[in-house]
Amino acid sequence: MTSSNRFVTHVVENQPTIPAPYNLWRDDSLLRELVDQHLPLTHQHDEGLLSQYGQLTGDALMDHGELANKNKPILHTFDRYGRRIDDVEFHPSYHALMDSAMQHNVHNYSWKHEGIDGAHTIRAALMYMHYQAESGTSCPLTMTHAAIPAMRYGNQLPSDYLDKTINGVYDSRSLPARKKRGLTIGMGMTEKQGGSDVRRNTTRAVKQADGSYTIVGHKFFFSAPMCDAHLILAQAEGGLSCFLLPRILENGERNNVRIQRLKDKLGDWSNASSEVEFQEATAYLIGEEGRGVPVIIDMVSLTRLDCMIGSSALMRQSLVHALHHVSHRDAFGRTLVNQPLMQNVLADLTIECAAATALTMRVAKAVDNASRNSSEAALARLATAIGKYWVCKRTPMFVNEAQECLGGIGYVEENPMPRYYRQAPLNSIWEGSGNVQCLDVLRALAKEPYVKEALTNELKTQAGKNKHYDIHLSKLFDALANTHNLETRSRYLTEQMALALQACSLLANNNALVDIAHTFCESRLSNACGLALGTLPDTVQFEKIIALGRVSSS
Repeated sequence: MTSSNRFVTHVVENQPTIPAPYNLWRDDSLLRELVDQHLPLTHQHDEGLLSQYGQLTGDALMDHGELANKNKPILHTFDRYGRRIDDVEFHPSYHALMDSAMQHNVHNYSWKHEGIDGAHTIRAALMYMHYQAESGTSCPLTMTHAAIPAMRYGNQLPSDYLDKTINGVYDSRSLPARKKRGLTIGMGMTEKQGGSDVRRNTTRAVKQADGSYTIVGHKFFFSAPMCDAHLILAQAEGGLSCFLLPRILENGERNNVRIQRLKDKLGDWSNASSEVEFQEATAYLIGEEGRGVPVIIDMVSLTRLDCMIGSSALMRQSLVHALHHVSHRDAFGRTLVNQPLMQNVLADLTIECAAATALTMRVAKAVDNASRNSSEAALARLATAIGKYWVCKRTPMFVNEAQECLGGIGYVEENPMPRYYRQAPLNSIWEGSGNVQCLDVLRALAKEPYVKEALTNELKTQAGKNKHYDIHLSKLFDALANTHNLETRSRYLTEQMALALQACSLLANNNALVDIAHTFCESRLSNACGLALGTLPDTVQFEKIIALGRVSSS
């Protein structure tokens, strides 16, 4: 043994290489299939934008995502001389992510192309790719996008706000709205004593002689406090009302919003969430006094859709890592991906991811069509709550199963899987947790015209294509007709509606996803599989389904 090699203990072998960069649009045939299904033939001009952002998110933004999460935001309450500044410092990668996203219209594509068929669907694809690279920045991007319907009620708003929110680019400077190149919008709805029960809010709004309001109170969750303005709910003389509260006033002074602390969260580390107090802060009324909840309804629908987008995207990226690992790792004499039990797990993961993405894109299409079609509007109203409940609820379990495919390294922070796992529960909690969604489903079915009819009509479009689907529909319609103890049964009913909508969305694709659609129906609708993933019947075409889940680089 020579001196040069006597301390060499082993050669690293049978370990995958770090996944290579890839184009999250061009190389993902599953995503393209499920998006193109809902787009008109004239959308080819958007192919360049989607491919360009797919390349960016699959390469440089992945690295920025790691850095932005390893370097959490820092609250600076005071400057060195004791002046109150309430400033949050972000890592440069956070700003790079926000800048790239806003340059590529992740926050505004729907509004810049409003009225064009497919605008919300294309925007959903852009957000789907961004979320795979980094999820924390998706919070301010989501809120900025979703705020537009509410802000349009703001007759007293300075004109800069709406225009620069729709048409602007990222500008992190602390300046009045009129001096900025673009605006981001955050939200602060909930308080300590109420949470989702916002009618218990105690924050007060008092009208001033110039038409503005002063706000006194607090918010327990004030998302992305460095946004240029926040939509909040407060009690005015006429009742619970919606307001836009700027961070920097038109005279250049900071508004009287005092950040008490940043939340120490399980995940979502790149994004700052805060607790604040309003000490006679200035705000502008959005809509009419007492109409706060109706004003934010469309906003809530859009944020719920983004929860679906984010959760399905998190599934997608977890599946990509699982497939990469098992394709380059041997155990017990065979490559993992060729072992029957692992194939069952991978095929099941692929089916679950496809079903989540299919429903998400179908809901995006319904939102697209809502302004032109009352049935689609009714479907969007219901399906956002159903999808938000089910897709987000399935994600933590999904990511954990994908982690298991990697073994111990999937639990190590050098790998992105722990970050995905920490992120996985967020969307099931944000914008109303599971019970809130299920109760809203019941409310929509009972009180809003055409909602149940729209659901029934949608599900019947795919009747006759699969026997398990047809049986499931019959049982579902009987269950919905039974009005006994609806609240107690609402989780079960919402789950059954979600499964039916996922199956419907998959069956509607008559191209490459036929095997996934029919296997989904057999496994999810007929009790032909167990409760865990990886329990599909042994008659499934495992390799064919797994191939549909791969990206080109893997």
